[in-house]
Amino acid sequence: MWNPKSVLSLLLFSLFVHVALSDEPLYHYCFGQENYTAYSPFQSNLNDLLHTLSTKVPPTGFGLGSYGQSRNRVNGLALCRGDVSSSSCKTCVVDAGKELRERCPKEKGAIIWYDNCLLKYSNVDFFGDIDNQNKFYMYNVQDVEHPASFNRKVKRLLSSLSYKANATPKLYATGELELGASKKLYGLAQCTRDLSGADCRKCLDGAISELPSCCGGKQGGRVVGGSCNVRYELYPFVDA
Repeated sequence: MWNPKSVLSLLLFSLFVHVALSDEPLYHYCFGQENYTAYSPFQSNLNDLLHTLSTKVPPTGFGLGSYGQSRNRVNGLALCRGDVSSSSCKTCVVDAGKELRERCPKEKGAIIWYDNCLLKYSNVDFFGDIDNQNKFYMYNVQDVEHPASFNRKVKRLLSSLSYKANATPKLYATGELELGASKKLYGLAQCTRDLSGADCRKCLDGAISELPSCCGGKQGGRVVGGSCNVRYELYPFVDA
């Protein structure tokens, strides 16, 4: 479950620029309020779910599923970044499942993020609900020269991408903004596809509103949640 200490510790950790390699997790939470035991029906259902997601998600970049009944029911989804290839998507989802089973071996709820994907499961049905609990921030330690003006341009770019993303089937958008002197600002906005278009935009706009407090005046920043994420950088970070 999200708490200020978790965010603070991640902010301190994120003082390194580009510390996370693309094949390493960015962060994870074990948030289940109930535990399960080894070789239990819940674990069997979880294994089936993770296998299903590893095959269902790569062709389109998103998938969800549920297995079991009552207390043994597990719900899950996985989302790959919109520009990621099917093969890289599959690798990421498979790795995410392995990592969560190692890092959260008992909890019935867990989420993990990579640059290329996120994976989440829970014994609670969360499909269609905006996840405001599981969230973290990352930023580039380098400051910009004119933070007030830069922050306005970040908001302008990401707000336009929020509007664009909620109207697309993939709930995903990228774009760039000219800064002058041959410089550009690059941005990304994406939601999990269990959300409606309206809720996607609500989630993205909420994330954008948090950027000034976590990443204001920084050369790059991200707000990464369980339902959506936004990112901006002064360099291109997605494949065309």
